[in-house]
Amino acid sequence: MSEAPPLLELARLVVRYEVGPGLAPLTVLDGVDLAVAPGETVAVVGPSGAGKSTLLYAAGGLVSPAAGTVRIGGCDLATLGENELARLRNREIGFVFQDHYLLPQCTVLENALVPALAGWPGPGDAEARARELCARVGLAERLGHRPAMLSGGERQRAAVVRALINQPRLLLADEPTGSLDARTAAELIELIAALPAAHGVALLVVTHAPGLARRLGRVLELAAGRLSPFAAGSTR
Repeated sequence: MSEAPPLLELARLVVRYEVGPGLAPLTVLDGVDLAVAPGETVAVVGPSGAGKSTLLYAAGGLVSPAAGTVRIGGCDLATLGENELARLRNREIGFVFQDHYLLPQCTVLENALVPALAGWPGPGDAEARARELCARVGLAERLGHRPAMLSGGERQRAAVVRALINQPRLLLADEPTGSLDARTAAELIELIAALPAAHGVALLVVTHAPGLARRLGRVLELAAGRLSPFAAGSTR
């Protein structure tokens, strides 16, 4: 039986940032290749400033590369107009960031439903799905609470629910445990590691947390703008 084509594919990806007048652009990603299959889990580790977040943002169409291609489900993101790209992100991708970015004036339930307001409700009733997801992550009793009334771990769980509300095929997580204490981080790691089996998503996580990286199927290291298999015991 032939292998499934990649859900996410980065090919010879180059990302540069302008740093100031008269200065050469800073190359952050320098020919990155990465393929993530449907349902696969991948962690990217590396030193601070290596470009891990940039890699994630490029994969999600939030950063435009200077060269190379990003494909999701075989679609080259560079061929899409701004509105088409926004629709693809809303339909195919869920984002979880280190900072939860919940709307402070909205309840947990309202925050979970925000992506569904963009015109892609997905199969079934979005509110019923939000309630079900909140129950799965232990927030059933917090639906009417605003972010200021939640613990850090509860806010991150709410952010995970929001990322899953439209039933994306790809989940991108940027240091999702970085602002949590050890116990809360361990609980969130268990939740994130279970997402592919529970929800059928491919998962790409950039992290400094060894416990989270070890729970995923493949670990890569980003250094000097390139990805390579992570060797246990190497420095980061």
